[in-house]
Amino acid sequence: MPMIIHFQDVTLERQTARVLDHLNWTVQPGENWAILGLNGAGKTTMLKLLHGDLWPSSGQIEVLGQRFGQTSIPALTRRIGWFSSALQDWLRPGETAERIVLSGKFASIGLYEQYRASELATARSLLAQVGGSKLIGRPYGLLSQGERQAVMIARALMTQPELLVLDEPCNGLDLFAREKLLTQVTQIAQLPNPPALLMVSHYPEEILPCFNRVLLLKQGRIFAQGPRDELLTETTLQRFYGTTVQTFIVQPGRIAVYPQLADTTKPQN
Repeated sequence: MPMIIHFQDVTLERQTARVLDHLNWTVQPGENWAILGLNGAGKTTMLKLLHGDLWPSSGQIEVLGQRFGQTSIPALTRRIGWFSSALQDWLRPGETAERIVLSGKFASIGLYEQYRASELATARSLLAQVGGSKLIGRPYGLLSQGERQAVMIARALMTQPELLVLDEPCNGLDLFAREKLLTQVTQIAQLPNPPALLMVSHYPEEILPCFNRVLLLKQGRIFAQGPRDELLTETTLQRFYGTTVQTFIVQPGRIAVYPQLADTTKPQN
């Protein structure tokens, strides 16, 4: 089987700044990856390269066995499901939830192509599968943030993607909506023929057990990559963040990380 993603010595420069620096990274079939990094690490830029929105200054990129420069990017993107909070700003508030889901089949904002009644029925079925049956027929602009995320999940699944990219999926969600969405991600990973999963996040506690590989990105460079159990440790994360941190088990297979703050209860000399 072809590799899901392959970055070979990928560098991206903008004016005098090097945004990504000689990235070598491979996603094999059967692997689900999480990319973890602070603001400005280059996570979103990596996704723009995957989507063909940006082109590397040097190096080569392959996605789903297709080498960039030798394939049709629009055709390739139809094989990838995209879940991005940033995409929500482009969606039409008056469009019904199921029509937004259906637009995922065409990788478009809005519906411009002819579609069959069976495809619209599939969109409604996907909404129901992610717990959004009550959203059918409702305008997107009237939905809560959690309801909008359910629509986005269903939209990303509309093409039966081979790769599902989750770009900071929990942004703007409260505690309960976040856990509901993460449960939906777990359910996707447990499908009979699931897509490969790639999630970008700032927060280690969002990295579910189904993500068996982790890439730590820092200032445009790969700090470390490999099995999650080897990287999501207090020792490795302290080196990654460059400061003392504390880790806490949220639930089996999930950890939260916090900076270790000075004890202000002790008297100061």
